[in-house]
Amino acid sequence: MSLEITKLTARIGARVSGVDLTRPLAPEEVAGIREALNIHKALVLDARGLDDAGQQAFARHFGDLTTAHPTVGAVDGAPNVLPVDSERGRANHWHTDVTFVLNPPQATSLRSLTVPPYGGETLIANAGAAYRDLPEPLRRLADTLWAEHTNDYDYAVPEEDVDEEKAAQRARFTSITYRTAHPVVRVHPLTGERGLFVGGFAQRVVGLSAGDSRKVLELLQSYVTRPENVLRHRWSEDELVLFDNRITQHYAVDNYDGLPRRLHRVTVAGEVPVGLEGKESYAIEGDASHYTPVAA
Repeated sequence: MSLEITKLTARIGARVSGVDLTRPLAPEEVAGIREALNIHKALVLDARGLDDAGQQAFARHFGDLTTAHPTVGAVDGAPNVLPVDSERGRANHWHTDVTFVLNPPQATSLRSLTVPPYGGETLIANAGAAYRDLPEPLRRLADTLWAEHTNDYDYAVPEEDVDEEKAAQRARFTSITYRTAHPVVRVHPLTGERGLFVGGFAQRVVGLSAGDSRKVLELLQSYVTRPENVLRHRWSEDELVLFDNRITQHYAVDNYDGLPRRLHRVTVAGEVPVGLEGKESYAIEGDASHYTPVAA
């Protein structure tokens, strides 16, 4: 096997070379990429020659696929592919993909089609390193907390900035309300590593007021997004980034002056998250069975 793994930062990220994503992968290649993902959390690969079918075939090496999104439309003719298009909205907030459902995706693949000549980076943060950074008293507190995640919120966008098109996008995103309680500290099912499972969709800590929840979540979130824990990926065309959605957050930087930026996203179905005491997440509102199977 000619797989080569080159670290990109001390705490997160590696470039994978020596693999051709346009053909089926050998079992040892899949195992090598999975091990690298467990260690580095985010991987960058050459995607020259890869199309939507090839991206889906690559992602299927790691499990069943979700559909594109619970409420947002897919690429025409490709129900598992979500267009991440600057003209359809910008996810410039820290989040983990689709944590408002009972079993969020285990892994996300993003493939670049059109990149702006400057800006448009994707930031990816290591939530496992963030947990290890917590002072012991704060870590003990986080170990006991659960948080409600929901898609029914306003992304903190001032009303005066919401035009008719953005209002329509928001209405589509929230056309089905989802609300799920997840452990604030999630145990990774493959490695046993503990990570902070919060991000933008986490809106309230179970048992706390809205005001107290904001303070606690902002404090924990500040550890996730410390610069030492973040990979800043500058896109080139025909690249694929694969990240572990169970123990990372990401942020699409809106710093490219409205120029075209288009990626395609394919996600791998995940397990129901589990906390330190073995308790599983539980749904409060919304059925996402049309979106994702539950991984074993």
